[in-house]
Amino acid sequence: MMPFSDEDLCIAVKNYLPSIEAYVKSHEGTMGFLGIKDGTAYVELGGTCNGCSMSTMTTKMVIQKKLRELIHPELNVESVFPGQHDQLPPDLVTC
Repeated sequence: MMPFSDEDLCIAVKNYLPSIEAYVKSHEGTMGFLGIKDGTAYVELGGTCNGCSMSTMTTKMVIQKKLRELIHPELNVESVFPGQHDQLPPDLVTC
């Protein structure tokens, strides 16, 4: 069970993502933090990441792995591409 509120996780994720963003930028991609709901952080991948077959690997093996190391091992990360914001939870916590 996650011992942190979505509000607490939102702040932590927002603070740590810039250190991970360098990897995404090294592949000419972009990444934005959209918010968090029930321990799942939602990021938007754009640039060359948009539609790339490796974007799921980037989300899970780079972004999620690092955030789990830095914040909590049960934190999940899901990627959303530009134009897919309608797939986000309606009560997403943003910070």
